Amino acid sequence: MVASERAGPSDPVETARESAGPVTPPVTPPPETTPAAAAAARTPQSRAGRDLGAAIAVGAGLGALVLVTLAVYRPSFVIVVGLAVIVSLWELVRALESRDARPPIIPLILGAVAMLVLTYLRGSEGLVVSFMLTVLACVVWRLADGARGYLRDISTTVFIVTYVPLLAGFAVLLVVPDDGAMRVIAFIATVVCSDVGGYIAGVLFGKHSLAPSVSPKKSWEGFTGSAALSALAGALFLTLGLDGVWWQGVLYGLAIASAATLGDLGESMIKRDLGIKDMGTLLPGHGGLMDRMDSLLPAAAVAWILLTSFVPPV
Repeated sequence: MVASERAGPSDPVETARESAGPVTPPVTPPPETTPAAAAAARTPQSRAGRDLGAAIAVGAGLGALVLVTLAVYRPSFVIVVGLAVIVSLWELVRALESRDARPPIIPLILGAVAMLVLTYLRGSEGLVVSFMLTVLACVVWRLADGARGYLRDISTTVFIVTYVPLLAGFAVLLVVPDDGAMRVIAFIATVVCSDVGGYIAGVLFGKHSLAPSVSPKKSWEGFTGSAALSALAGALFLTLGLDGVWWQGVLYGLAIASAATLGDLGESMIKRDLGIKDMGTLLPGHGGLMDRMDSLLPAAAVAWILLTSFVPPV
């Protein structure tokens, strides 16, 4: 049998392929780089995964705003707290609405403003009374929407009123005494030291996860750094600024670090339950304003209790 017989009849398709020569695979053009993508690629990211430069700039700006209000006109600090509470309430309500909760936003905001004003004017009694009236107003307001989901919505509402304006009221209580400006500075600066100490120690030495199911990036090493720097800050502020003693400052700093960390973990648990990364996008490098308030809110209550006990207002 000759070779032509073994090859069989000629296939027109194969003949055309052979005459066309080797096939060159198509070349996929590189993806187009948009200006936004290029800017994102150039943005320095920390090992914690956030824009560190933007976070520092935003934090410095907020700190400067607080210092100006305390130096110029102390009651204006209440206005700043009120604006922060309103924005935080809005973010939290919008996030909870993703789970079909319908907390009444209007009485929440009006009640929160009333709580802060009455706290400044009437102290802790004003905070307690206005808290109860706000909850009552929300309960009555929600009646108009019918019975479906009523218990869920009221439970959510009580949580929101407690979590945001009630805890924020303790920051207002701090500014009421004659030395209130220093008390507020000691509170905020110690929380900042907790954040900075935890961040640096966590990035440099973090190996053992603090709460892997809640916030995998938090470590015991980071919490140690947070507690150490907060204790140092507390000792300095109580001895140099508030006529306290050093050991009171150490206890104060350790308590603030613990409260701030628990507040951060608590909000992380809420966001995991809701399936979101941040509460909002208002603050570059941070997320929403509520993502900054998470550690400040519980720490405000701890700061007021301990500072009132260690250094009673005159």
